[in-house]
Amino acid sequence: MLSLALPKGSLEEQTLRLFEEADLPVRRASEREYNAVIRDPRIGQVKILRPQEIPQYVEQGYFDLGITGLDWVLETRSQVAEVLDLAYSKQGVGDPVKIVLAVSEASGIDKPGDIRPGSRISTEYLGLTRDYFARLGVPVKVELSYGATEAKVPEMADAIVDITETGATLRRHGMRIVDVLLESTTKLIANQQSYADATKRREIEEIVTLLKGVLDARGKVLVKLNVSEENLEKVVEVLPAAKSPTVSRLYGSPYFAVESVVVKSEINLLIPELKRRGAEDILEIPMSKIVA
Repeated sequence: MLSLALPKGSLEEQTLRLFEEADLPVRRASEREYNAVIRDPRIGQVKILRPQEIPQYVEQGYFDLGITGLDWVLETRSQVAEVLDLAYSKQGVGDPVKIVLAVSEASGIDKPGDIRPGSRISTEYLGLTRDYFARLGVPVKVELSYGATEAKVPEMADAIVDITETGATLRRHGMRIVDVLLESTTKLIANQQSYADATKRREIEEIVTLLKGVLDARGKVLVKLNVSEENLEKVVEVLPAAKSPTVSRLYGSPYFAVESVVVKSEINLLIPELKRRGAEDILEIPMSKIVA
């Protein structure tokens, strides 16, 4: 059986949603409870922990699997197996988050090389920040921030290294991004010894199949329709599909049944076009998983 560490905080909501949709619902007594249960024969222990801690706990073997950001894997220099890119952040599925160097708009700093030696840099990412400025060849004082990092400038810090999705919060606080240290996505990671064990590897891969199936299905729908033989080619040529649309003749009829997986954001344009080309009885069906 597998032990699993799930992230508390900004990644918590999206992680719990993913497991729910993967038919691996996480149950606990309250939102403040750190111990949880997933009623699945492959999963034994489940804990909800800060994502900053998860890579090291997975590396040390306290957990077989964990979910955290790539930023914290690199920050803690944890030796773990990266099993799956989960492609979501606090706001949901989308672009990676960024670890950025930011300064006050009034600072006069336009690029990293403008940072003066001896400057105070406030951040949660001590290791990544020290490595970054070492590569720049600029000696700075890196100080640990426990949150609200942007509030430290200018009184307590000259610049910050912080995480952002859109940069909007930094701009609201009168700050400007001058460099990106790292782009980070959410990762499913595994203890290296657990991943090398044949039994645990099989269990991990089965869990990955469920999670990946949900991620692959997000933003997609199944379109089913009927079409006459004379209009079949005209309809099929505008249907996208992972491989090719499924086409089968209806019993005792000159009509064909056609089905295809379609990106949800394109369906508003596709359905009228299918209708114009002779499609009938068009159905749009939500999808919960796609398992290739």
